[in-house]
Amino acid sequence: MLVECALFPVLALLLAPASALKEGECEVCVTFLGKLEASLAEKQDERTPVLIEKKLKKACKTTKGKDNRFCYYIGATADAATKIVNEVSKPMSYYVPVEKICEKLQYMDSQICELKYDKQIDLRTVDFKKLRVKDLRKILDGWDETCKGCAEKSDFVTRIKELLPKYQASSAQRDL
Repeated sequence: MLVECALFPVLALLLAPASALKEGECEVCVTFLGKLEASLAEKQDERTPVLIEKKLKKACKTTKGKDNRFCYYIGATADAATKIVNEVSKPMSYYVPVEKICEKLQYMDSQICELKYDKQIDLRTVDFKKLRVKDLRKILDGWDETCKGCAEKSDFVTRIKELLPKYQASSAQRDL
């Protein structure tokens, strides 16, 4: 009887999940795979690992920034050195929750869960003169714009202010 009582806590520790995701952890993985999951749910296609892998690779072709880095880590880009795409496509075909897939990926490659999205800058209220040049470049990169001949911070600010009406109008339409 005494041995059985001592055995239960040991079994509970062994059978407990190794590392459940904490709030905000694996942000890029959960978000990207969540979008993929939603696109699969919309079409109600047959969920085979091969089909999911094709859709994942297709989605990764148009990604930028942290999403592209995530795709690289799992091997869904053409230039990736590793290939663990099947660790995503197979569980998705069995309707495994995205968080559980990311937990498993974290165990395989910790870099995957270290990816975080950059903080979004509210362009309506920000004082561009107080931003760093690095942040100004990120704004332009997000718009797929360049600033040729920009040598000083004021050049970047001028270029962003020129382009701002174009991109504020497109973002306002997306918000509707």
